Amino acid sequence: MTEKRTKATTTTARKAAPRKTAAKKAVKAVELTWANAGSKAGDVYQALAAAQGPLTVAEIAKNENISEDEVLVGIGWLFKEGKIKDEDGKVTLA
Repeated sequence: MTEKRTKATTTTARKAAPRKTAAKKAVKAVELTWANAGSKAGDVYQALAAAQGPLTVAEIAKNENISEDEVLVGIGWLFKEGKIKDEDGKVTLA
């Protein structure tokens, strides 16, 4: 007599691995007023004058301790006035 072996099926519930999420950066709101834009333009201009050469947006933000958004506001102001120019993806005084 041959015995039939039955395979006992065991189901184990697997826990889903926790999803890895990117750390969210704290967003700082940029106050866009006429006076603030002029102030940020002054910060950008001073950073470029001190460096005496072209800088990236990130370098300007780091040197002046302001956000990249604030740097872009200042760059827009200075571009409009013709005081800065683009040089190979970096910003420099005109």
